[in-house]
Parts: sequence; C-alpha cells; structure tokens
Amino acid sequence: MSKSNDNKIKTLLTILWLSLLTGTLDGIAAILLNLSLGPETIFRYIASGMFGRAAFEGGTEMIVSGVIFHYLIAILFTTVFYRLYPLFNTVFKNKYIVAIVFGALAWVIMNIAVIPLSKIGPHPIKIQDVITGLFALILCLGLPIATVADKQEN
Repeated sequence: MSKSNDNKIKTLLTILWLSLLTGTLDGIAAILLNLSLGPETIFRYIASGMFGRAAFEGGTEMIVSGVIFHYLIAILFTTVFYRLYPLFNTVFKNKYIVAIVFGALAWVIMNIAVIPLSKIGPHPIKIQDVITGLFALILCLGLPIATVADKQEN
C-alpha cells in the first residue's frame, strides 16, 4: 500500500474513533444535564427531529434511531472540524481557542439551524441552556477534536 493510502486510512480511523469519543461524551453530558428526563427521553428527543411526536409514542426503535442520529451528527461535526483544524489553527494559533470556537460553532449550527429546521421546530432559547450547551460542546466536542487534530498536525 502506498504512503498516501496509509495516511488516508489513518485519518479515516482517527476520525471514526474520535467521532465515537465525541458522540459518547456528548451523549453522557446530555444525560447528566437532564437527569430528570432519563436517557430514553433524550434519545427520543433526538429522534423527534426526524419523526416528530411519533418518536415519543414509538417503542425501542425510536430510542435506537435517536442514538443512531446522535452518532451520525457526531461523525459529521468531527469530520468537518478535524479536516478544518489546520485552517482554524492558522488563524487562532492555539488549540484551546480552536476548541472553544468549534464548540460554539456546533452549538450555533444545532440551535439556530438544525433543530429549528427539523420536526422539533423553533423553541425559546434560555441563557442557562446556552451556557450549559456551549460548555458541554466545548468540552465534549471541541476539546477532543482540537487536541487530537493538533497532535496529528505536529
């Protein structure tokens, strides 16, 4: 196998395990920040973005759908941010600042675009939810991606 193919495979594997890590960390954070709801409700909520109210009326398949959608979103954000890390690092020159930017971008994309355009629809945004959401995404998504991408770059 050529060096180029080896690098592509290494990058793909890095993105996949990093996606698993970020998705798991973010899922745990969502559960911990919403203990009164329980994990089932968290993942039904995620599934409701596609299935609407039916996600709360369906069975286990809706919970599983929510978990799958959650990890697909994690894969998407991880892939994009990992690939864009060199550009962001050139601009900000600090992996921790990049982590904050990645977390903030993920929050904005999800709460200003994805959720309002999904079957969940627009919802009021409370400052407490903004703060906890940003903090969770910076720690669970931005920091792992920036740390691993920085290590790969150097």
